[in-house]
Formats: sequence, structure tokens, C-alpha cells
Amino acid sequence: MQPSPEQSPHHVYPDHWEADVVLRDGGTARIRPITTDDAERLVSFYEQVSDESKYYRFFAPYPRLSDRDVYRFTHHDYVDRVGLAVTVGGEFIATVRYDRIDERGRSASVPADEAEVAFLVQDAHQGRGVASALLEHIAAVARERGIRRFVAEVLPANNKMIKVFRDAGYTQQRSFEDGSVHLTLDLEPTAESLAVQRGREQRAEARSVQRLLAPGSVAVIGAGRTPGGVGRTVLRNLLGAGFTGRTYAVNRAFAADQGTIDGVPAHRSISEIDEPVDLAVVAVPADRVPEVVADCGEHGVQGLVVLSAGYAEWGAEGRERQRELVRQARSYGMRIVGPNAFGVINNAEAVRLNASLAPEPPAPGRIGLFTQSGAIGIALLSGLYRRGAGLSTFISAGNRADISGNDFLQYWYEDPDTDVALLYLESLGNPRKFTRLARRTAAVKPVVVVKGARHSGSTPPGHAVPVSRVPDATVSALMRQAGVIRVDTVTEMVDVGLLLADQPLPAGPRVAILGNSESLGLLTYDACLAEGLRPRPPRDLTTAATPQDFREALTEALADEGCDSVVVTAIPWVGENGEAESGDGEVLATALHAAAAAGPAKPVAVVHVEIGGLAEALAAATSTVALPHPSAEPSPAATPSRAGAATTTGHDPARTPSAPGTSSGTATAPIGAGTDGGPGIRIGRIPAYPAAERAVRALAEAVRYAQWRRQAAVPGKVPEFLDDTIDEPGAAGLIDALLGPDPDPRGRPLAHDEARELLGRYGITVRPTLPASDPEAAVAAAAQLGYPVALKTTAPHLRHRADLGGVRLDLANEGALRRAYGELTDLLGKPIELQPVVQAMAPRGVDTVVRAAIDSAAGAVLSFGLAGAPSELLGDTAHRLVPATDRDAAELIRSIRAAPVLFGWRGAAPVDTAALEELLLRVSLLVDDHPEVVSIALEPVVVATQGLTVLGASVRLAPPPARTDLGPRRLPNY
Repeated sequence: MQPSPEQSPHHVYPDHWEADVVLRDGGTARIRPITTDDAERLVSFYEQVSDESKYYRFFAPYPRLSDRDVYRFTHHDYVDRVGLAVTVGGEFIATVRYDRIDERGRSASVPADEAEVAFLVQDAHQGRGVASALLEHIAAVARERGIRRFVAEVLPANNKMIKVFRDAGYTQQRSFEDGSVHLTLDLEPTAESLAVQRGREQRAEARSVQRLLAPGSVAVIGAGRTPGGVGRTVLRNLLGAGFTGRTYAVNRAFAADQGTIDGVPAHRSISEIDEPVDLAVVAVPADRVPEVVADCGEHGVQGLVVLSAGYAEWGAEGRERQRELVRQARSYGMRIVGPNAFGVINNAEAVRLNASLAPEPPAPGRIGLFTQSGAIGIALLSGLYRRGAGLSTFISAGNRADISGNDFLQYWYEDPDTDVALLYLESLGNPRKFTRLARRTAAVKPVVVVKGARHSGSTPPGHAVPVSRVPDATVSALMRQAGVIRVDTVTEMVDVGLLLADQPLPAGPRVAILGNSESLGLLTYDACLAEGLRPRPPRDLTTAATPQDFREALTEALADEGCDSVVVTAIPWVGENGEAESGDGEVLATALHAAAAAGPAKPVAVVHVEIGGLAEALAAATSTVALPHPSAEPSPAATPSRAGAATTTGHDPARTPSAPGTSSGTATAPIGAGTDGGPGIRIGRIPAYPAAERAVRALAEAVRYAQWRRQAAVPGKVPEFLDDTIDEPGAAGLIDALLGPDPDPRGRPLAHDEARELLGRYGITVRPTLPASDPEAAVAAAAQLGYPVALKTTAPHLRHRADLGGVRLDLANEGALRRAYGELTDLLGKPIELQPVVQAMAPRGVDTVVRAAIDSAAGAVLSFGLAGAPSELLGDTAHRLVPATDRDAAELIRSIRAAPVLFGWRGAAPVDTAALEELLLRVSLLVDDHPEVVSIALEPVVVATQGLTVLGASVRLAPPPARTDLGPRRLPNY
């Protein structure tokens, strides 16, 4: 919406202030600037506000707005006077306005940095978090326009508005003057205000997902008149799952007297339904979807699952159709799964929703599954179904134009019915937010991710998202930093998910191996070593071992304090008559269940070869059985951390997040005791694998995740350098001067001396170099720097290429320098081509490289590796997000494969890793403090036994990219 020319002759309409937001109850609304075209909307809005709310706003009875009021409230210059409105269905539900004032409270202009602010929210929408969202956005607008403080006068009885200001997290002052509360808010974001904002974001987005997964009523729009077809299939699946709410079939082709279809009420339009409808499943052609969305919006539907295809996956025209679909739905306060979606499932007993096309509905369980691909979703559901795994929730989001994996991480974070989150992603719409949410969720439950389209170099069809330039290896490293378990295939995802959903986390990497096949045990042993685990020698029970032998051996292994997990290997065994014993799989499963349930809580995995019924029996739902104790000594009392399948209810956002292996829902009996306190034991699922490598890989991921969890419990710190080596204001001034008043959006590289000066502001010393345009200049430079020296070319194609002869070291005198200069130019070319320089020699050490770069999608990334072939040829580089903590810096230098070189490999003296960690932290701090520094490369950094030397540095400056993760809450617009 654009203003008329007379409204703002000097300031154009700020369309970047427009935003879609999720409110406290999960509904959406739009925030935008107020324009002169809004006069009628403003008057209509004001008429629907109660007299009490008007009194709180104007401190006096104010039944209607005068023409002067309407003009004043709709005419803004977007600098000194700004008004924002919240709209639903195109109509105002709330407004906020600020007016810049001077120290005496009178109207003012720049450079005055204080403004008076006032809110008004329709009574019907109070309590939805509207004012809190408006405060975030008007504060961001004010900061953009140079305003640093808000002042507000609030009547003491207006408790709701006082609470909005008090809970915002900004630094504030309050006083009581002339019968009103005088509030002053400092608009500079604080750690508290950011935490408040993100907490509200989490609750709102989780609630918006809950409205989709736990509706009280569902309408299938496009349910066919005859069996078959997409809509009719969804209707059949809804009924087959036993959905606990009301179900309706909608199709404009139904006869007027249709009455029912498949036993549910049939209607030609959703408007004919006399009761509220919470969720609509849309299965009509794309050209009819806008009409359906409008009908749903007018009827008050809360959310849509759009199965219809023909959107962004069909090209530019479809992409614009998809954007319009999202705009239309959000204008009515609705969120969308899809379009081109496969559907949603919620197995909570209180809901039992299967609004999907899934041919094999999953059993109830503790795994949440999100996928962007319907085909992958079918494969995953089928694989989980075959292996007896259960799901809490399933979502196939298709083009995920609105609801995304980030929203479901918000939901799963506190969902008591979900212990493990599995995500198949083909694109990351907001990588910074994903990393933040994944880190928080991974701190309480595992997050397992498969990333598709890793090497295609383009966004998958239908996914209109920002493209990141970060290599896939870097993305993987950043996921690991956030605690995400990154796997390569959907098979690995299922393998890992099954282990984490049903087994406790291992306390360490020590693995006991036992079984009736020496060969299979050795294969498992080798696989453990390959995955970095610490296996004990396999225990061979021989092929004559019985299920009772397995039980006793497993009981002993679990009781052993020197073991953290157990892998059981099994092949079919033969009886005395030389034939396989019948029912061997079920009998062995019962024995293993008994031993696992009675022993200490340690993860158990089974590798089996062609034992009929074993995998199914191990995956059987939790039950209580009575079994005799094994002949071995009883193990210590088990702790109740091995989760069985508990009876659960719908999602309650007020519950605390549950950790893996525990349930915040209905309590289960402790392991080692029967549900009635009798001699029975509680047994849970044990994951079974057809190959040793698959079982061990899943176990290794669990070990690494458990280690991350333990470390995350005591997070690292971003150090504050208290000496005078950090000059943040000086660096900021230098950057402003180097960029100039009108910087090139593409940025500019810094010259050597400019880079040295900027890095020096953060205590990073770069050894100086002097140009050597001819032998005489080289000799003069060496005399100034002092011998011994190095002679190096700086031509781009020879930079850091000692292997090509472009670097000559340890030149001890003038004669050696002149000879090296002649050899260099004879071999490689003229001085004007080589651009040689002279540099004083550094102490001997290990050559490393430190880099930092800002990606528009992923954010600032800090990287480390050894200089030369290890990092350039083998890709042996570690990465962490900025700002890096002291722990991140320590992990960076230890996580590369060549790390032993730094710690005394083959008898060499260890280098000064403490100095290296400090350098990494200083680079991280520089990039974090000054986003204009878009790239830094320190190469080589020679790390000696005492100290280090930075021999080369390149820095690039550019106008800082937008930081969408730090601004007010808003939904993405792709």
C-alpha cells in the first residue's frame, strides 16, 4: 500500500517495515505503516474499541475521532511521526504511534532522540500478544530513525499496558507523576529483551503448529463423490485413524441433498457448516484454491493443509501463485502446510489425526518426523512401519511456503510426546534461526537431519529460499556445533532415530560386543574402531549358545562398569538334531529384553543375520512379562531412564521439555519392576540392524551426541579481553573512513598496511613486509627489517606457493638475498609480474590458516586448518559460528584430522595452542563487533612452541548484510 504524494514528499513509503507475525494464540497478523488511505479503516477500528480502552488511551472519555484526529493519525513522515497498524483480514485490530519530542516534551525533529509512544488494541484481540509484537516493531523502526528512548504516560489502572512495557526486557525507568505512570524505555536491545523476544517467538510458533496438529474439527475440501482421489483418500485416512474431533466433507459438486459421505456430513461449501472448523485440508485444483482460502478465512478456519500442486515447483508463474496463496492465508490469520504437501499426522491418543495420504499409517511412538518431500516421506514412513517404530507426529510440508522445519523445532522443543526429532530438509530458509533453534532443542532431545540437494548448487523446485554460498562441509560442521546429528541417508536417519528413541544415551565410547558368531563380532569390532569408539574384545558365546546364554552374557556386560553400551551379534543357531530351533527369534528377543530391562540403563543394539522374527519381536510394544532371573549375579538396581511406549495425550505448551528416554506424559513404571509392583519386568524396544556397520554408526552418533549434551550443559564463554589491545571505537572509525560516505555495495579489499592497522586494533599483529621492486630495494628492505629474511612473491597465482619456488626462506645476508632474487626472477618472471616482498623470518613452527567470512544466509563463520595441502586439497578445515566461545576455539584446533601435528606428532615439540586459541577468539570478536568486515584470511599463521606469527593477512570490507535474526519477530516471505 503506497501513500499519496502529498503525504510524504521527502520520505518514501517504508515497505521493509511490513511484516507478518505469529501472535500468542498461534494466529497470524500483518504489521504495516499507516497511510492516508487508511482513514475509513481507522474510524471503523476505533468504533469497535470499548469506552474503557478509549479512556486508557486518551485519559478522558473519547467516544469518536474527529476529522482532525483522523488526519493526524493517518498522515506521517515516517521519520519524526510514525504509525503502525496490525491488520487481520485487511482490517485494523491495533495501532501504535510515536512522535519525536525534545527534552521539554514538545514536537521535534532530528537530532532529538526521544519519542512519545501510545498503543490502542481492540478489546476482542487483547491478550493475544498484539501489543508486545507492536512494541518490538515500533522500537526497531525508532532505532532505524535515530530514536534511542520511548516515553509513555499510562494510567495506573491500565495494568495490561504497564505489563507490556515491564515485560519487554528493555532497560526502563518508572515514576508516578500527575496521576499517571511515567515510563522511559531505553530502546537499545539487551540480552533480556532478546531472550523475551525469542521466548515469545517460540511459544507463538509452537502454538501455531499445535493448532494444525490438534484441531477440534477438520474439513476435507475436495473430497470426491466416488471412492479414490486425493481428497477422498485423506477423508478415509482421517476416519480410519479414529480422529477424535468432528469431520466434514466439502465439495461444490455435491448434490444439495447429499447429506453424508462415508458417514460424515457433506457440504458444498465450508460456509454451510454451522460449527467452527479448525483445520481445512485443501485438495482442489490450484486455480480454485484462492476461492477456497477466502471461504476458509471468512469462516474462521485456523490453519490449512494444502495438498494441491501447481505452485513454485512449476516455475515463475507458479511461484507467484504460491506467494499470493501465503499472503491471502496470512491476511486471515491462517498458517499453511504446503502447498504440494503430503499431509500431517498426530498420533496422540487425544487427537488421532491422520490428515495425510500415507498408505501405511505409523504406530504411536516417540519420534517426530518432518520432511519436505512427499516421496521421501512415504519411504520413511514405510521404513519405520516395517521396523516397528512409532511416531508422535509426521509432517510432509511440500514446498513449505509457510510452515517449515523451524516451526516444528519450536513445537517439538516442549512437546512431551516427542523424544527424537527427525528432519529431511532440501533447503534451509533461515539457516541462522535453524541453527539457533536446533541448538536449543538438541539440548533436551536429539535432532537428526538429512540434508538433500547438497551438491546440486541450486534450490530444489518449489523452494523459493535464499541461496547460501557456504559449502556443504561447512554446513555439516555448523550443524555439529549446534548439536545436530547430521547423517547422509534416510536409512541412517531411521537407524539413528530408532536407537535414540528407545535407548538411553551412552555415558562414553566403551563398547562391549557379545554374540554367537566370532566373525560377526570381529566385523563389529572393526566398525567400532572405524567410528572412533573403544570396543572391548568380542565375547564369543559360540554357535551353541542358547537364548539363556545371551541373557546371562548381556546381564554381565551391562553390569560391567568398564562398558558404556553393548552390541549383541546373533546368527541362527542349531539344535542337537542339526536343525534350526523353531521360534528362535521370539525366544532370543524375550531373553534380551529381560536382561536389558533388569540391568543398568545402557544402550543395547542387536546385529542379526537371518533370524526370523527377531527384529519384529525386539521392536514389539512395551509389555510386562514374568521371567526367571538369570543364573548370573543380579545387576544393580536399574534407573528409570530406559523409555517404553507410554500412553500420552495432546500437546500442552505449558509442559517442560522432556529429555530423551523420559516422558513428561503419563508416567511409566520404573525399569526392573512390573507395572503392578510384582515380579514382572518392564521391557522396551531394542533396535535391530541387518549389518554391523549400521548398528555401530548409529551407536557412534549417539556417543557423539551424548558428549555434546554433557558439554552443552556447561556452555563456553565469549571472553572479554580486559587489556588495552581491543580498540572497538577505533576500529569502527577506521572502518567508516575506509568505506567512505558512499560505499560500494560490492565492498573493497584492504591494502596490506590498511589490513595491518585494522587487525592491530584487536591485538592481532601482522609481521610487516616491504616491497622489493629490484635487488637494491630488497637489500634496503632487509637492512631495515634485519636478517635473516624471506623473499616472497605476492602475485595471486604464486601467493603462498612455496612448492612453485615463489618463497625463499632463511636468507642470512645480502649475498644470499641477491642470489635468491636473481633465481626468483629467472625462474618465474619479471619483478613487475611477481610483485616480490621482503619479510623478517619468523620462529619455526606449524603453518596454519585462520579465516572468517560472512554468508548472507548462514551468518559469520570462523574457520581453521593447516596451511597448504591439508586444507586446500583434502578439505581438512574446521568451522564454527561467530561469536566463538573459548570452547569453540579449543575444539576448532582439535577437530581437524591433522590436529596431532599441533600436539607433538612423531616426537616434535607441541606448539602454543593457547596462543592460537586466543587468535581465533580475537578474529571472531572483530567480525562479530564489526559486520562490515565480511572476510578475513590470515595465512600463514606460524605457530611455534612459544607464541605465533601472522605472516600474511587479507581483509575485505563491505556494507553490512541485513541481520534478520536480530530484528523483531517476523515470518519469512520467500
